[in-house]
Amino acid sequence: MQNQPSPLILTFGPADPVGALGIQSDVAVFAMHGCHGLSVVTGLLVADSARVDHIQPVESSSVVEQARMLLEDMPIAAIKVGTMASLEQVAAIAEIVSDYAQVPLILDPFTTGLPDCGVRDDDMLTLIHQLLVPQAHVLMMSQPELARFADCWRDPGSVATVAEDVAELTAFGCGHVLVTGIGGGDGVRADNLYDADGLAVSLSWPQHLPGPFVGAGNTLSAALTARMAQGLDAVEALTYAQDYTSGTLQHACRFGMGRLIPNKLYRIAAPCPRVAPDNQQEEQP
Repeated sequence: MQNQPSPLILTFGPADPVGALGIQSDVAVFAMHGCHGLSVVTGLLVADSARVDHIQPVESSSVVEQARMLLEDMPIAAIKVGTMASLEQVAAIAEIVSDYAQVPLILDPFTTGLPDCGVRDDDMLTLIHQLLVPQAHVLMMSQPELARFADCWRDPGSVATVAEDVAELTAFGCGHVLVTGIGGGDGVRADNLYDADGLAVSLSWPQHLPGPFVGAGNTLSAALTARMAQGLDAVEALTYAQDYTSGTLQHACRFGMGRLIPNKLYRIAAPCPRVAPDNQQEEQP
């Protein structure tokens, strides 16, 4: 009998009934990359394909109990931390991952589509910055999320470039910072991965994708986590992850009356209902 058929990944995040965000999305992406997902729920979403109406936080004590049971039972190849729903959860998860500093930690805590459950609150941002960012092997966020996050260290009203804001994070201990959706003068959007020496790699997205999407960023961070769980470094992992995510968006599904859902199974599944790109508003992940 084979004891460990695939790398094991522990993911923290909300439970999404649609499967576009959070742990359901993560587990599907992990499986598509030959990894097995273990999940700890941070909140329960009330949502459809158009919007998230509400998130019900899980008690931080339950988060700790479930995570500790899994970590004490199985060897983990990577940890992904997604959206957290309370200050207590941030502190608890930071303490947990500190015991596994050798395990790659991918931090993707900001989900723009969620209601304001404290994730963009100043106290929440400050705690993530102080406790989790220094432990992250990769911190992922969009360019607008980075600008909001920079309020943790910038003076009010001050202006800085993306590279300057990222330098603050890497100087604080973060291994890599992945900034998504950076626009260029030609209309092309790119994902830029930075390390302590500056820009490590910049990968452009196809210009003509269907949209709008829900869960594009979640798909990218989960694919990145899976590749790092298999031993790739951040630059190699991002190359594979972006290629996969681009495919999920090109084959995105319309399940309901809302936004398109990345088709995480597109490499093995028959085509699912979607609207042609020409009839859709373009939105880069």
